[in-house]
Amino acid sequence: MGTFFGSLLHRLSASNKEHLIWFGAVVVIMIILAILHHKWKDDDKKIRLWRLLCLIPLITGAVHAFIYLTGFPLFVIGHFPLYAIALFALLPIPFAKRKIGYRVTGAITGLVTCVFGFYYLGMSPLYFNHSRESYTESFHSLVQDMDRYYVLKEWKEIDFAALEDKYMPLVREAEQAQDRGKFTEAVMAFCCELHDGHVPVVTDDEGMIRFASYTMSYKPHEYGLAMVQLDSGDVIAVCTTDDVNKLGIEDGTVITKWGGKDVLQSLAEDVPDLGMPVKENADRVAAMVLSGIGGETVDVSFVDKSGAEQTVTLTDVGDPHTQLEAFRAYRHFETLGTEEEFQSLDEENFTTKMLDDKCGYLRITAEGTDNGLYDMIVGYMTGDHARAREMFRQKLRDLRAQGMEYLVIDLRNNQGGADEVTNALCDLFATEDQYGLGVGTRKNGKYICNADHNIHADGEFADLKVVALTNFGCLSAGDSASYYLSRLPNVTLAGLTDPYGCNQETGGISVLSGGSVYVGFPVGLVLDGNGDPNIDTRPDRISRNPVEVRIPLDYDAAMKIFRDKEDYELEWAVQYLESESS
Repeated sequence: MGTFFGSLLHRLSASNKEHLIWFGAVVVIMIILAILHHKWKDDDKKIRLWRLLCLIPLITGAVHAFIYLTGFPLFVIGHFPLYAIALFALLPIPFAKRKIGYRVTGAITGLVTCVFGFYYLGMSPLYFNHSRESYTESFHSLVQDMDRYYVLKEWKEIDFAALEDKYMPLVREAEQAQDRGKFTEAVMAFCCELHDGHVPVVTDDEGMIRFASYTMSYKPHEYGLAMVQLDSGDVIAVCTTDDVNKLGIEDGTVITKWGGKDVLQSLAEDVPDLGMPVKENADRVAAMVLSGIGGETVDVSFVDKSGAEQTVTLTDVGDPHTQLEAFRAYRHFETLGTEEEFQSLDEENFTTKMLDDKCGYLRITAEGTDNGLYDMIVGYMTGDHARAREMFRQKLRDLRAQGMEYLVIDLRNNQGGADEVTNALCDLFATEDQYGLGVGTRKNGKYICNADHNIHADGEFADLKVVALTNFGCLSAGDSASYYLSRLPNVTLAGLTDPYGCNQETGGISVLSGGSVYVGFPVGLVLDGNGDPNIDTRPDRISRNPVEVRIPLDYDAAMKIFRDKEDYELEWAVQYLESESS
């Protein structure tokens, strides 16, 4: 029970106290109504008055909605429990004079209040609606929201006042021109400075909600190729089109200069900061980003087949696609950037298969089961997700029955969820109890742990050799999955890159002017065994969750990934396990 109440205290610390006051007012009114009914039930005149008084919770909810939802009705999702309770207060009205009917409807109303009330206590959202403010006013409000509630302010040493001073001139320019695009760019640039994967900028584009990466001010050109930097330091062309092939640049051609500047110098000086938490990850994709930087034309120098350096002028041909193709290949994520992106990940989650007669495969794209209520109420609040543990146990037993002697756990592009799901998997590999994570409270810039959610050794598959594949598309609870698995003696964490580098709990949202742009940010504290924020990078942007084995990226590997579209990382993992098991 200590874990349960500690987890509840943690959730309360990340809840909006202002909305809890509204919720408390509704509950108090309903209690008063129940008392008044008991006293007035035999008086017809007073019962008529009582029926009118039952409208007060609904009116209170309507006032709340008018204050907090006007301009951004989507917030109704977060406040649904409050409004549901206010509506259910109407249920006993027709049965006010009926003994059994009132008892039944009163009991239903009370049950709904308890269930939704408990949920709202722990999940009352830190939502801030600034849609009715101007660009400058809403940007200032965003900065204030984050200065007060952003859980990593001290850890990342963020000076929000200085950042506001830096970007407010851009916001003023956008306001003077009434240019929503410029305003969004300024907000994105501001958020980039936080280097936090849990700070998305979301835009409403013609009614479609889109999660925007921090790239609006960086509009890639299309020159008919992308680039990637090999471990040797060479930068080569990949995903080339027929037009650049005719000029002598093919997949694998070494690029020496970009825009007339040495390509390595250009990588260091011209690639914009896109907000990635881990600097090394940003460096590893910098060449792909550089391939979209230039003007209407760009001069490119390369080494031709004779070994001589040649220079050609490439023209921007419009709709960018080769850069996206390269990112898809690098992350082995075919639906990246499409409307099917998240659906495809959902369909893959928790799937298993045999890669050959000895190597099993488990795909984890999110740490969430089909029973979200269990995930939250039982798994999260108790720190022990028994259902997930038994699910994983059965899947691994099925693979073992098919001849599995070693296993690949594929965490690439994992979008996160509940850490307790990963802990349940780790239970099966651990022979000793281990610290998992602490959920805590941030108070006056200090971190206080409220409850520990640990790994409880089960050990059924502790003898199984495992490679866990990760990449920079693996974030949040996927980040923690990479970390917890890497600490187990029978698991090797491997990848072309480190995981993304963020693990705090989301929940804060600030809606900006007009309601077409809003920013999310983490408000729930997750701690490691030292009492520090779990996994998230500090200002040095050094990964605190690095891979144990870096999968090599040489010329042959690049050709397999970008030209042949093979799953080179998975092939490497199987070969690694074969060699380790022989």
